[in-house]
Amino acid sequence: MHKLIPFLASLLFLLSCNSNDDSKVSFTESFVQLSTHKITTYSVAANSNYLVVFESGLGNDHTVWQTKNVAEAISAKMDVVVYDRAGYGTSTIDNTPRDINRLRIELEAVVSKYANGRKVILVGHSLGGMIIRDFAVKNPDLVAALLFVDPSHEYYLHPTQAEEDALYNSINSSAGPDFGGTREARELMEDSQYTATLPNLPNIPVVVLTSMQPDPTHTTADKQNLYDAHELLKSGVTDFTHIATTNAGHFIMVDEPALVIDNFNLLVLKLQ
Repeated sequence: MHKLIPFLASLLFLLSCNSNDDSKVSFTESFVQLSTHKITTYSVAANSNYLVVFESGLGNDHTVWQTKNVAEAISAKMDVVVYDRAGYGTSTIDNTPRDINRLRIELEAVVSKYANGRKVILVGHSLGGMIIRDFAVKNPDLVAALLFVDPSHEYYLHPTQAEEDALYNSINSSAGPDFGGTREARELMEDSQYTATLPNLPNIPVVVLTSMQPDPTHTTADKQNLYDAHELLKSGVTDFTHIATTNAGHFIMVDEPALVIDNFNLLVLKLQ
């Protein structure tokens, strides 16, 4: 169960935080209308060569990227979109399984609305790392670069049915059956099996940030296993940067926002 603790932490983080209303950056609220439900988006236009889309982890809405102004800092020079997946914030939800394949399809719809022919730089945290990975594999010509922030990986996260049930029941009791995180937790076993079948990432610049900070539920050895799983993302990628930090827990963008911003800027430099 200890490997599923970050997902519970994500839920607690979401329930204890509000949107960053003090930001001086004005994000425009809109939505992407799908055939069965709508996805609420928040964007800033800067007329940049690339579109940046942030993908949150299980249990977190878009505001996790604004808690320490990471999205705001990047939006100073780049077109940025943050959004709430189905069942988060004001995004509605349908009855389809909320698995990685479905979440990737909905990310494709968001990118399609805002890209306007440009390539996208995807930033994904935790479960969001699996989503952007699937997007990149399925849409290699649309992606310029990837930034993974302590992403989930099937060789580290492979829950049993009992573990998935325990997590699902915990989130369901806190947030209800139609909360996005509840529905996504129901698919964790399937997500791990699905991502294990994915081919290598496209050969584009990739940066991975891994939290190596031990905590009561993750030993140094356990964190090393996570690091080793993240190392597998470099297969077939010639421009791969992997950075470990002991200064941040799972929410690197909250504990060490400058690390995320600096490495995003590194990716942009690689594209020039």
